[in-house]
Amino acid sequence: MTSVDHALRLATWLQLEGGLTVAEAASRLGVARSTAHRLLAMLVYRDFAVQSADRGYRAGPVLELAGNSPSETSALRAAALGPMQDLVALVGETVNLTIRTGDTARFIASVESPQALRVGSREGMVFPAHRVTGGQILLAELSDGEVEDLYSADRYAGREVERPDVPRLLRTLARIRSRGLAVNRGLSEKGVVAVGRAVRDSEGVAAAGLSISMPAVRYNPEHLPGVDAALIFATGAVTAALTAE
Repeated sequence: MTSVDHALRLATWLQLEGGLTVAEAASRLGVARSTAHRLLAMLVYRDFAVQSADRGYRAGPVLELAGNSPSETSALRAAALGPMQDLVALVGETVNLTIRTGDTARFIASVESPQALRVGSREGMVFPAHRVTGGQILLAELSDGEVEDLYSADRYAGREVERPDVPRLLRTLARIRSRGLAVNRGLSEKGVVAVGRAVRDSEGVAAAGLSISMPAVRYNPEHLPGVDAALIFATGAVTAALTAE
């Protein structure tokens, strides 16, 4: 199962970001270069990847069928990594960057806390948008009508158990809009608390959600103003980096 997870994460990065070297793949997966090379070779064999003349790898024919924007996602991730690392150094907790597609949220970058007890990386993972902090932040950018359409009973026919309590979700999103801040206590994973804000582009449009995730035993509501101030600074730094490109 670990190999499958690694291969899926590699495919996700190739599709969203445009290219990887063996060294980059090994570093991000935390595996040996030989392991990363074997995984990439299998993706090439199944047309999920192709090898470039410079011996790097990029998305293959299968992944290119999807209409994603690797350049935008790659630019967003590149702009965010520095501020994310600074934020981890400041608060000592794991930081995630999330984008939304429909009713799902994808983690496009994670920087883990150095502490032994920490929330692990979710980079490359996809979750229901209403259950994760970054997804909620981006859902809050929609109008109530747009949220109701997104989570209509018709769209969830046959999978009703996956449909959120829409009135409750709307109340949550209203609180996020009023504060600009999302606080998620164990909704995506028991024992985890996450706090986040939107990353906005030069025109003020929310491009992603930036969140701090921590074990619930370390969450203290009295520290929330300081954590929020750190988030505001970090999201501003990402916006500045995006604007400078």
